[in-house]
Amino acid sequence: MLKHQLVHPEINGVLGAAGHHSKILIADGNYPASTKRGPNATLVSLNLSPGVVTVSQVLRALLSAVPLDAVNTMGIPPDDPYAEQGEPTVWAEYRQVLQEANSPLELEPIEKWDFYEAVESPDHVLTIQTADQSLWANVLLTMGCRVAPEN
Repeated sequence: MLKHQLVHPEINGVLGAAGHHSKILIADGNYPASTKRGPNATLVSLNLSPGVVTVSQVLRALLSAVPLDAVNTMGIPPDDPYAEQGEPTVWAEYRQVLQEANSPLELEPIEKWDFYEAVESPDHVLTIQTADQSLWANVLLTMGCRVAPEN
């Protein structure tokens, strides 16, 4: 029986086989998950119906299960019409999820085309497709190391 909040068998299997620097994409409902992923990435579709499940819900479960080195959002290019609206509101929710998990990590945006390039890396091991309807809600996680407790 697992003690953390992540109970999905396929996701746990991929994460258990992954290592330091492996990339995990939590994709919103608009992300082209079938075509924009790394050559070694498993795609798990959790998009049940619009808004179910959300990126925040998946992020919360993953934070309970794996160590992370980085949390990157898809940054909006300055020439994109959405850039005029400022930071996506869902990013504040991600910060709250990180804070609740006692994570010292900060959200670090990667501009859209660089984000796609990072996802297409051979280090990308997992895409979790959600049905999140928030704009610019994609999150790319970089796995950290599990360290031995200090004596």
